[in-house]
Amino acid sequence: MSPAAGETIGIGMVGHAFMGAVHSHAWRNVHRFFDTPLVPRLAVLGGRDETRAKAAAQKFGWAAVETDWRALIARDDVDLIDICTPGDSHAEIAIAALEAGKHVLCEKPMANTVAEAEAMAEAARKAGERGVRSMVAFNYRRVPALAHARKLVASGALGDIRHVRSVYLQDWLSDPKSPMSWRLNKDLAGSGALGDLGAHIVDAAQFVTGELITGVSALTNTFVHQRPDAAGGVGEVTVDDCALFIGRMTSGAVASFEATRYALGRKNSMRLEVNGSKASLAFDFESMNELSWYDGTEPPTEAGFRRILVTEPQHPYVGVWWPPGHLLGYEHTFTNEVADLLTAIGGGYHPEPSFDDGLRVQRVLGAVEESAAAGSGWQEV
Repeated sequence: MSPAAGETIGIGMVGHAFMGAVHSHAWRNVHRFFDTPLVPRLAVLGGRDETRAKAAAQKFGWAAVETDWRALIARDDVDLIDICTPGDSHAEIAIAALEAGKHVLCEKPMANTVAEAEAMAEAARKAGERGVRSMVAFNYRRVPALAHARKLVASGALGDIRHVRSVYLQDWLSDPKSPMSWRLNKDLAGSGALGDLGAHIVDAAQFVTGELITGVSALTNTFVHQRPDAAGGVGEVTVDDCALFIGRMTSGAVASFEATRYALGRKNSMRLEVNGSKASLAFDFESMNELSWYDGTEPPTEAGFRRILVTEPQHPYVGVWWPPGHLLGYEHTFTNEVADLLTAIGGGYHPEPSFDDGLRVQRVLGAVEESAAAGSGWQEV
């Protein structure tokens, strides 16, 4: 059951690497900026290696450590489970936590397969009837510029949506000598750039437009099939290095997507552009405080894309942070995220994106894999 307003809420986080660091930062700071109905306690950090977990707990401010996630879930001082592990364990941990009556925040992609995501969504629905809340950590929804873009689309300012194009470009695998990691192992990660990056742009496209992707035609590719491993040998890369696909939205709008970790010079370029009958908007996370806007109703002699600096207190999330023009960063998206989750738990309503939203994304990813395997044939979602 949800703790009463004004109480603390015990957080148990499983995993303490990259995502664990940013989630820890969010839990530590959220109530110092947002007026949340619940104050998080960093109760327990979970990790398989006790030495590493204790070092991370001391660094990030967690009170205790567990090396078995089952023991972490069973603790009386834990009310919410934050899952920051590789995708192969998401379903098992999330379902166990929900059945134990613990709220759940799960990193994306929600699962490695559609079947796992369906089981998680069903568990979330049943737990939700008992007041247990769950949310998928699509943090880019909490970028103020993208949240503002959603409002612009919902207001009708763009008119009828015609085109959606979204890409997520990184370059950290461009060097063939870069070592193996769990992200390159299908058994652990489920997929490569598709799940790691593609999940974000699929969710962002559906979030901003308010529409769903109804079908896709896709291709994937793996450029480097073997990489040096930690033992001094060679590891087999069993995931995609890039994924490209076209799609159709609920309204009939056409969409295109590209996800790769081989785009030299692009460090974290998550881009979204939406073209409507009245206006266009464009976003690039490498300039995350800006939104580009084109008003098609202006005379062509004066028309052109203009920059909206999304740092005004009237913009989504910005009012609790800094004065206008003082920019936000990557870590703020996670703080905004857990603020929304705590507000939903305290308010007794379901947060978004829900596990059903995560399932919808997983179904798109599954359709992309099926289409690519079939030689780019059209695949309904």
